[in-house]
Amino acid sequence: MCERNIDNKTFTLKEICQYLGLECDGEDIITGINTLQDAGESEVSFLENSKYEKFLKDTKAKAVLIRKEDADKLPKGVIALITDEPYLKLALLTKFFVKDPWEDGGYQVAYSAKVHPSVQIGKGAKIGKNSVIMPGVVIGPDVEIGDECVIYPNVTIYRDTVIGNNVKIHAGSVIGSDGFGYAHTKDGKHVKIYHLGRIVIEDDVEIGANCTFDRAVFGKTVIKKGTIIDNLVHIAHNCELGEYCILTGQVGLAGSTKLGHHVIMGAQSGAAGHLEIAPMTTIAARGGVTKTIKEPGVYGGFPIMPHKQWLKMQGLLNRLLKKS
Repeated sequence: MCERNIDNKTFTLKEICQYLGLECDGEDIITGINTLQDAGESEVSFLENSKYEKFLKDTKAKAVLIRKEDADKLPKGVIALITDEPYLKLALLTKFFVKDPWEDGGYQVAYSAKVHPSVQIGKGAKIGKNSVIMPGVVIGPDVEIGDECVIYPNVTIYRDTVIGNNVKIHAGSVIGSDGFGYAHTKDGKHVKIYHLGRIVIEDDVEIGANCTFDRAVFGKTVIKKGTIIDNLVHIAHNCELGEYCILTGQVGLAGSTKLGHHVIMGAQSGAAGHLEIAPMTTIAARGGVTKTIKEPGVYGGFPIMPHKQWLKMQGLLNRLLKKS
């Protein structure tokens, strides 16, 4: 098996196939992994779920991890890496391309910034004008923090995170950690998917204490301008929050959830993954969003429904209980 090259994140297709135990002798240079729709000409992609077949015909990937019965659907020139476990092979391959979590070296701090001596800063990080970084903060390699930011004690910001101007992150929050992603072998072992993307937080965002925001598997998790987030909120990998959203305490979003602008989510509400919530929508406390919401409005209950309908249903249930 080919060993991971720590210093060089490019590999030949032959090296990758040797590592994954697949048959392929190509000397093409591979620089990373990406989705079918976003992969470039030097990247590997994969097809696990049939609902993504629609992206096969237009993919620009150099090679695709794919089952034998689907290989003829690839465009001309795209190399089929045949396997009956595309998702598992993808998980194994992410380890090839993951960056080292910490690197010491030079970094840039604006003259007007205030950084406590206990702060740890990784190689290539940048801290903007008039920003305040309080005790116990850890800032990973290649993190960018804009102007006028306040990072409260014991915040941890993982590598490659981008933070805009006038952002406040309260104590104990973790920004850019790996999402919860694992593939599974046939005998039930868990194989970690290393998250190769990043998280981008735009201007004028405020994040409460003890929140956790996950980096993307590929691409980026995005918190857009002006969004306000309460304590104890979890944002999973590849989520996108629109401008001026409000998320209150203990909200949880599963991976790849997209919120339009000005979405409000009440305490302990949550959303399943890979769905969208329309702009100007309110989710009442403890509401469970299990499907895409296309029409703005106020919703509540589990599974989610228009809030007035949920209130009527609760009233009917109460009357039935009184009669029983």
